[in-house]
Amino acid sequence: MMQIGILSDTHSFLDEQVFEHFNDCNEIWHAGDFGNMNVVEKLQQFKPLKGVYGNIDGAAIRQIFPEKLRWQCENIEVLMIHIGGYPKKYAPSIKNELRLNPPKLFISGHSHILKIMFDEELKCLHINPGAAGNEGWHKVRTLVKLKVDGDKMYDCQVIELGKRGK
Repeated sequence: MMQIGILSDTHSFLDEQVFEHFNDCNEIWHAGDFGNMNVVEKLQQFKPLKGVYGNIDGAAIRQIFPEKLRWQCENIEVLMIHIGGYPKKYAPSIKNELRLNPPKLFISGHSHILKIMFDEELKCLHINPGAAGNEGWHKVRTLVKLKVDGDKMYDCQVIELGKRGK
């Protein structure tokens, strides 16, 4: 069984609450727009980190993280990309891959809009954890936690960190 902490769009700001909420997690997954290497290093020192780069991330972050990442967590195939859209409105850059080879879990960021939706057509859970940072138009900073056990995903939790800019 794995407990996963999922976040995105930190934009160079990492709230100390992240460490409290993700303390019981086995891994942290960041869906892009880290903002700077300080965020990357703090997360790497805390827990094993998987991530993808986002549209604001510079060369240093792009050398560490790919644009798109596909892997197995327990018996669940996961696909993560920063700009991915959501069910019925997937981004053109990922739409064909999702249709031809759908994962069981698809994670994206970018929109700063928290969304957790099941795509009935692809039989795939989509998670956008919203934005954990202060930059952007979102009002509340959010994180997501998820348990993965074999081929089951459960106990999905939305965590509110407080208002943006506070």
